[in-house]
Amino acid sequence: MTKRKVAYYYDPEIGNFYYGHGHPMKPHRVRMAHSLIVRYGLYRMLETFRPVKATEEMMQTFHTKDYVNFLKTITPENQERFERQIKTYSFANDCPVFDRMFEYCQLYSGGSIGGAVRLNHGMSDVVINWAGGLHHAKKSEASGFCYINDIVLAILEMLKYNHRVLYIDIDVHHGDGVEEAFLTTDRVLTVSFHKHGDGFFPGTGDLDEVGVGAGKYYSINVPLRDGIDDESYEGLFRPIMTKIMEVYQPGAIVLQSGADSLAGDRLGVFNLSNKGHAACHKFMASFGVPMLVLGGGGYKIKNVARCWTYETGVLLGCEEQMQDELPPNEFYEYFGPTYNLHIPSTADVENRNKKEHLEKLRNTVLQYLAFIQPVGAPMQERPPDLLPPEAVQGSRHYGRQRTASSDAEDSERAGATLSDDEEEEEEEEVASESEEPMEDAGDASDSSS
Repeated sequence: MTKRKVAYYYDPEIGNFYYGHGHPMKPHRVRMAHSLIVRYGLYRMLETFRPVKATEEMMQTFHTKDYVNFLKTITPENQERFERQIKTYSFANDCPVFDRMFEYCQLYSGGSIGGAVRLNHGMSDVVINWAGGLHHAKKSEASGFCYINDIVLAILEMLKYNHRVLYIDIDVHHGDGVEEAFLTTDRVLTVSFHKHGDGFFPGTGDLDEVGVGAGKYYSINVPLRDGIDDESYEGLFRPIMTKIMEVYQPGAIVLQSGADSLAGDRLGVFNLSNKGHAACHKFMASFGVPMLVLGGGGYKIKNVARCWTYETGVLLGCEEQMQDELPPNEFYEYFGPTYNLHIPSTADVENRNKKEHLEKLRNTVLQYLAFIQPVGAPMQERPPDLLPPEAVQGSRHYGRQRTASSDAEDSERAGATLSDDEEEEEEEEVASESEEPMEDAGDASDSSS
């Protein structure tokens, strides 16, 4: 079997962004994942790149100019001058204004756009950007911790070279922002496996929400109940995705890997192990279609880091060589009390997805898919790339050949100093065995990636 060419986007600065005290979303989790990727030696097998920052013009291929200008202009110091716009663009407790917010959007979006360009030009078979996957952001609205929808930007770039793009979302929350962006087209098929009902955010994504107009039946939703485990999840995922690949025949895939569907997440309600979560990546990679793999939700950050590290190994095809005992790393104390790579399902959690319910979901979705056909696009002049191929080649900052000293140097960079507030919160999380959602998260706990 030919070895996959896997590229990986990471900027050491990503872990320094901070939503604010008590907020569940912590970009620091990406830094923790990177540290484990370094310590496991995985990125000796990766082509690793620093993302080129997305520009305002790139963001405006989907988002409105006024919204992007607002993101660029507002700061914690001047936000009182923008009370009207804050309401207009749905900034609230879940989407706070924080320091260097626009730069944060530029970095995570730049990695996703760069990954799309690499796939378009055959430079990579798989591209990973764990900082991306912010699927709730709308055309002119922040939502669920998301400001710029890097997924939509990446898919729009992929459509320049592919007639059909498949989007898969395994976050515990419905991928509403991406679905809404492509609701009326058959050139993007979106499929989301998520919790639905009981007032769970964002409230959309029921089984009968299938798209509109030319996009009818090209939005697939699999609404699930609390406590779904690996076996039940795979029993839906594999037959549904097998049928989609058969009837839709996408030229490229985007997989949003929200880790809030793992057991024990602070905001999630599912009961997946990281092996069950990663089974989705392994299965989709088996089709050999170019694939962009992104992050997403995930609010028990030690589990997020372990999950995305393991999934990096799965995409490289070396997961069997990864020892369960975590290697020494800068954040070792955060992974207690087990200090293991793997995250088991929780034994005493009830799976409320009964056999009859799962069979109904599977059968209904398969009926919808009977209407799907592989569509083409009329021949027309291809728009220019958002990033020229030489830009995504030139942004490389880690090579395949690594040494012990360079690994240590990059690990040290990965462990840059946290803010005082963030350090205090991490210490509280390590000390807490109850794993309850943070009391001072406010309304943020009700809407999340």
